[in-house]
Amino acid sequence: MNQNFFLKWTLAIACLVSGLAHAQTKTLEWVVGYAAGGGSDIVARTISEGVGKNLNRTIIINNKPGAGTNIAADYVARSKDFGNVIFTADFATLAANPFLFSKLTYNSEKDFQAIGMLVRFPMFLVVSNQVPANNYKEFLAWAKAQPNGVSYGSAGPGSPHHLIGEYFREKSGLNLIHVAYKGAAPAIQDVVGNQISAMWIDSATVIPFINGKKVKVIGVASGKRLELMPEIPTFNEQGLKGFEGYAWQGLVAPTGTSADQVAEFSKALQGALTSTPVKARLQALGVEPMVGTPEQMTKFVSAERAKWGEVITKIGIKLD
Repeated sequence: MNQNFFLKWTLAIACLVSGLAHAQTKTLEWVVGYAAGGGSDIVARTISEGVGKNLNRTIIINNKPGAGTNIAADYVARSKDFGNVIFTADFATLAANPFLFSKLTYNSEKDFQAIGMLVRFPMFLVVSNQVPANNYKEFLAWAKAQPNGVSYGSAGPGSPHHLIGEYFREKSGLNLIHVAYKGAAPAIQDVVGNQISAMWIDSATVIPFINGKKVKVIGVASGKRLELMPEIPTFNEQGLKGFEGYAWQGLVAPTGTSADQVAEFSKALQGALTSTPVKARLQALGVEPMVGTPEQMTKFVSAERAKWGEVITKIGIKLD
């Protein structure tokens, strides 16, 4: 009898150890709400290498593009595979979509747990080489002289490019007309070709055009000049005080993931973001790592949601 009990106890312990080992070695799914090959996908793949190494786990990137990240967000919010699914939740998912869409199948505040911020993309105002302006003061004077206003392009309705453009219109008092494109790439091509005069564009997309002198830069909407392009002045130093706007991304897990697992993910993420290879790769992409704790991410997202919720509500944009 005692021998049978000992055998069952030994088997139970073996199964428990095996289960824990399996949980630690199971592939970690990193969901991205954009297509493969784009900026968000490249950032996730770059950082995931370091995170996977720190966790000693294999990470696969699962691209689920569409509906302004809503398809991916719904997928992750419904996932019950706790500890094995994480998600690039960005400006759209966490700050803009709750105001842009009347009905969402997920709740951005309740369905996700913050792991930590990933990166932010500084936003530039660029103009066609045909526009006779090289800084904010000259752009302001030129734009005010246009009887029909100035058209500016964006990557699409509700995109950071669009919302920062509207925020700029409000702060500058200029007559700016939004022209929506299906992505930043076709929009910047039309700026190069002078079909539209200007656009707000993220660093990852625009740097080759700036380096190739295919467009002119009026300024960057960051708190300070960028290390990668220190010659470009901020709008704050050009007189538009306090004007900042970024596209940004954070890493989350579905609510229900254990606190210990979130802490482990966060530690691995912070280690990856501060590693020399990852920092070098992100700098080459023109994006800035945002190292921080889950608590710091929650505070940041709350402030961004309030800021852009006010902008969206004031403009009256709806995407459904």
